[in-house]
Amino acid sequence: MQNDYPALKAHYRFTKDDEALLARLKPELEPFADEFLDGFYEFIWGFGATADFLKDQDVIARHRGKIREWYGDLFGGVYDISYFLKLYKIGEIHVKLGLPTHYVNAAFNYVRVFILGRIYKQSAGSGDLTAKLKAVERILDINLDVLTSSYREEEMSRFLSLSRIEKTLLAGLKKTSSYFNYLLACALVMVAFFAIGLFGYDVYLLLSGKNPVEQGILTILGSLLILWAAIELIHQEMNHLRGGSFALEVFITLAIAALIRKILIFSLSPAKTLDVVLYGVLVLCLGVSYWLVMQRINPLKK
Repeated sequence: MQNDYPALKAHYRFTKDDEALLARLKPELEPFADEFLDGFYEFIWGFGATADFLKDQDVIARHRGKIREWYGDLFGGVYDISYFLKLYKIGEIHVKLGLPTHYVNAAFNYVRVFILGRIYKQSAGSGDLTAKLKAVERILDINLDVLTSSYREEEMSRFLSLSRIEKTLLAGLKKTSSYFNYLLACALVMVAFFAIGLFGYDVYLLLSGKNPVEQGILTILGSLLILWAAIELIHQEMNHLRGGSFALEVFITLAIAALIRKILIFSLSPAKTLDVVLYGVLVLCLGVSYWLVMQRINPLKK
C-alpha cells in the first residue's frame, strides 16, 4: 500500500491541483488547530474505551502532539512516499495497540465535519469553494484508506500464516459456532414462551382465588420481569448473530429479575425472612457485577 501511493492517488483522482488547493488552505485552517484538537478529544472520549488507550496525561500530551502534526500535514501540499509512510506507521501503531477500526472510522467523521465546516465559513462565496471541498474529501478518504489498510493486512497475514489444517479447523469451528448460536436463539424463544405460560398460570391462580390477591399480584409482576429479561436476551442474541458482541450484562439482568421474583413472593411470608435477606444479598452482588460490566463497556469520561 505505502509503496503504491501514486496508484492510490490516481484511484481517488487526487491531482496536483488538489495538492495546490490544500496548500493554499493551510494558512486559513492552521489557526483552528487548537479548536480542532479540543473538539477531537471531546469526541473520542465519547467512545467510552478511550481511557484504555490514553492512560495518563503524558500519553495524552504525546498523542495530542501527533494529532496536531497530522492536522498540519493534511494541508502541507506534499503527498509523497514520506507522507504515506508516516500514515502507514500510524495505522500499524493502531493495530499494535488493539484500537478497533470502528474508532478510526468514527473519528474521521468528526474530522470531516470540522474541516468542511471551517472551509464553508472561510471560503463562502468564493469561486473555488467546490474544488476545495472535493480536495479535502479526497485527501481524507485517502488517509482513512491507508490507516485502515493496516488492519486488513494484519488480518490477512494472520490468516495466511495458518496451516491448511488450521484453516480447515477454523472454518469448521466458525460454522459450528454459528449453528450453536442459532440453537441458542431458538432456546431463548422457547424460554420466552415458557415465561408467557408462567405469566398466564400466575394470572389463573389469582383469578381462581388459589393465591391471595397481594401474593398473586406480586407473582405476576415477577413473571413479567422474567418475560422482559427473556425478550431482552432474544434481542441481544439477534445482535450477536449480526456480528455484535456478547452481552453479558443482559444475562445478569435475567438473573436479577428471577431473584427479584423470589423476593416478591417470599416477602409475604414471615417464615421466609432469612431467605429474603439471602436473596437480597445475591441481588446486591449481581447489581455490583452489572455495574462493573457496564463500567467496562462505558467507562466514565475523564
